[in-house]
Amino acid sequence: MKAVLCKEYGMPETLVIEEVAAPRAGKGHVVVTVKACGVNFPDTLIIQGKYQFKPPMPFSPGSEVAGIVKEVGEGVTGINVGEHVIASSGWGGFAEEVVVPASKITAMPAGLDFTIASAFVLTYGTAHHALKDRAQIQPGETLLVLGAAGGVGIAAIEIGKQLGARVIAAASSEEKLAVCRQHGASEGINYTSEDLRERIKQITGGKGIDVIFDPVGGSYSEPALRSMAWKGRFLVVGFAGGEIPRIPLNLTLLKGCSIVGVFWGAFTEREPQHNAANLQELMGWLSQGIVKPHISATYPLERAADALYDILNRKVLGKAVLVP
Repeated sequence: MKAVLCKEYGMPETLVIEEVAAPRAGKGHVVVTVKACGVNFPDTLIIQGKYQFKPPMPFSPGSEVAGIVKEVGEGVTGINVGEHVIASSGWGGFAEEVVVPASKITAMPAGLDFTIASAFVLTYGTAHHALKDRAQIQPGETLLVLGAAGGVGIAAIEIGKQLGARVIAAASSEEKLAVCRQHGASEGINYTSEDLRERIKQITGGKGIDVIFDPVGGSYSEPALRSMAWKGRFLVVGFAGGEIPRIPLNLTLLKGCSIVGVFWGAFTEREPQHNAANLQELMGWLSQGIVKPHISATYPLERAADALYDILNRKVLGKAVLVP
């Protein structure tokens, strides 16, 4: 089978495509024929050795797969050859086949497109866990989404709206803000041409933001935190901007607010039953059309480097997907 391989840490152009042996399903594992694989910001980090996990080389990036079960290992029940599934692989998805623990397999809703399915679980699982479990957002509260036109940003917009929040999207262009409004944002802030704090003050009538969803980090985190309402919750989701901000902790005292960490991957390991219930709710919303990933581009395996560079250069609106 063909696979995109990382044989040395580096930028996307260091990846190679080679024929490798097809994986086999060991005890408790499943082999999935990959029909589509979501491309995410962590994929750009794992190939540089900058991610929390460092798989042994050579390895394929790609943590979010939709495909068809090819083989079921010993001890696996409830999963059958030929089923359409979503697999959270951690890595290995940039290939024609991938082996995944059975516990990381989710059945696809009937009739769902593989491309849409591959762009769903990681971003929507993260946003759902952040807003519902960590922030406990309430109807009528105001949600600010930074980096709102990215995959997890759009997920946060849709889920925030579904949970009854007033959603303000912050992004770097009018084109991106237009996409955010299509997915449910009621207000938009272009933080390259507008003053973030001043616009928040205008939009909220001086009250501030109840919940901030921040997958970006960098220079906008602190001004956003300074714009929080009393007892607000600032969700630390990631650092796609590259810089981990240093926040003056006196701000939490003055605002009576909380800075809350969101690590969906660890949550799925530590609280699998809770995660399964969350995914069931999300799959229901997806089947009903309440939420739907925005996919701006698909790429063949041979263009995996282009997909990763488009993520790094912030050219992707919503999600990018590899299609073997």
